[in-house]
Formats: sequence, C-alpha cells, structure tokens
Amino acid sequence: MAEVEAQWMANPNRYDDETWNRCGNSGLMLPKITLGLWQNFGGVDVYETQRAMIRRAFDRGVFHFDLANNYGPPPGSAEENFGKVLSQDLGKHRDELIISTKAGYRMWPGPFGEWGSRKYLISSLDQSLKRMGLDYVDIFYSHRVDPNTPLAETMGALDQIVRSGKALYVGISSYSPEMTRKAHAILKDLGTPCVIHQPSYSMMNRWVEGGLLDTLSDLGMGCIAFSPLAQGLLTNKYLNGVPAESRAALEGSFQKGMLSDENLDRVRALNEIAKRRGQTLAQMAIAWVLRRPEITSALIGARHVQQLDNSLDALNNLEFSAEELAEIDKYAADGGLNLWQKSSDSNAPA
Repeated sequence: MAEVEAQWMANPNRYDDETWNRCGNSGLMLPKITLGLWQNFGGVDVYETQRAMIRRAFDRGVFHFDLANNYGPPPGSAEENFGKVLSQDLGKHRDELIISTKAGYRMWPGPFGEWGSRKYLISSLDQSLKRMGLDYVDIFYSHRVDPNTPLAETMGALDQIVRSGKALYVGISSYSPEMTRKAHAILKDLGTPCVIHQPSYSMMNRWVEGGLLDTLSDLGMGCIAFSPLAQGLLTNKYLNGVPAESRAALEGSFQKGMLSDENLDRVRALNEIAKRRGQTLAQMAIAWVLRRPEITSALIGARHVQQLDNSLDALNNLEFSAEELAEIDKYAADGGLNLWQKSSDSNAPA
C-alpha cells in the first residue's frame, strides 16, 4: 500500500521576528525578503523541489511570492505550479499571503499578446488568475513601459483592475524616474495609488541610485528590488569558473559577457569583504540592497531549499559600518547587467 503523505503544517512561529517593512506610505507590508518564481519554478523544473522551497520560505516568515505571466519555462507554468502549491498547502493561509503577478512581455501571438494595452493587461490577468486558481492577486504590475500605447491607457487599465476587485494594489516595473512620476500622477488622479516599483538593483547594477530611489521616496512609493544577486553573479558560483548547470552556461537571461575578468575581479574582492563580515557573498549582497531605507523588500530566487536558507540568513546581519560601505563602493560598480534599461528609458505617449 502506498504511503499517505503527512499533511504539512506551517511553522507556528513564522512571524516571531517581525521581519517586514511598510511599502511606502501605503498599508501594504512586505517581508524584507520575497521569494520570486522567475527561475526554477517552471514546467521543466522538479515540482516537489519548488513545493519544498515555497513551504520553507513561508515557514521562515516569507509571505510574499512574486510571479509574472511569462515565468516558466514554458510561459505560464510558474503560475500553474504555484497554484498547485496553493491548492495543496498554502490555500488555507491565503489571507496571510501577498501574491503578485505582472504583464508586459509576450504571452500569445498577435498584437494583443504583449506590452501595455488595456486589452492585453486585463486579458493577461484573467489568465493568470485562472492558472493560479485565485479570485484576485494582491499586487498587479505593468511589467514594462509600452513605447506605443498611451501611458494613460496602461494606467487606466490598472485602475480598472483594482476597481474590478481583481487586484488589491498596483505597481510598475523597470520604469524610469520620469515615467514613474507620470504613471504615479495618472493613477493618483484616477484615485488608485501606485504603491510599488520593481526595479533591478544590485552591487553590480546601481542604476536606481541615479534618481529613481529619490523619486520613490518623494512620491511615497515602496520599492522591491529584483536580481539583488545579479542572477547569481554575486554568489560563490562563479568564483572558480562557470558551472555546467549555471544560468551563464545555459545562456538564458544571463549573458556570458557578464562574466568579464573585470566583473569577476570585483566579485572576488566583494567575497573577501563578506568573509570578514561572517557572511556569504549572497548574504552580504542582499543585506547591502536592504541598507537603503527606500527598499521595502529584496526579491530573491532559489534553486533548492539550502540555497533559499542561505539567502534568508542574510537577515541575521543587516548592519554595515561606514568603513565597510566605503570599501564595498570600491568594487560595487556597473557591470553591464541591466538588461531592462531600454524598458526603463522608454517614453510612452501621454
């Protein structure tokens, strides 16, 4: 007779440390570290490993899970797998969870399969809800600026989505400071606040320090930083070569040009600083992103439970001395990692 799996019970002490931040001036709270399902949660990956990571994250106080319509591969499969975990394990905790998804990149053929039209955004969210088995998401994002659709239409669609009850909050991702101000103003006039921005940010990709973080602070918006580990560059993974199963070897979103000798020299120097702090490089990289008061949450990925635990242990030491920050600044420079810069610089019609 096959063994019956014991029912999973969430850790009753998962909120004891109160490791969360307020998202700008809103009532939304986010854990200091969020689990993103961008990589390793698709249909080509091992489902039980995904399930174990999601349960472990929740047991350790992570109540925000970040998705997008195109996450996989194949596109849509990360939402399907997350919906399965919800039905099996986390569904009874739905009112504790913050679940986010996005739309902006290509999902289906034809002119309404990507970008920022009202038709695409609303259709995409309807599909996302169906894949996850949800009535609503907590946060819905415009994943990128559409250079051809009026920004007023894109933001109007976000307003409509909130008013329809399909999302509680809305945000934007990879918008420039100028476009962020315009988007915020349109939504404010409509009566639906833009509460959060999701940009890339790491020690090797500091573009948000060139005006975006100041803009978010001025507007009272929160900020969740994705790719704080620079897609694995800011870990011990590439210190001694390129592992066969790494993102760089597989040539997906990680481009081999990121592994320049200059970048690797910087990473090795940063690793020595982390060692002196008693942290792994990944832990220091996450803590460094969280040092900024504008950052509500650091959005991480993970390949397995041990990697997840290592990243979450960054919360054990979030303090930096002035001397440490000055030394980090010697090596924390642009490494050509911002693949989303074109989107943030786009100037959609008014």
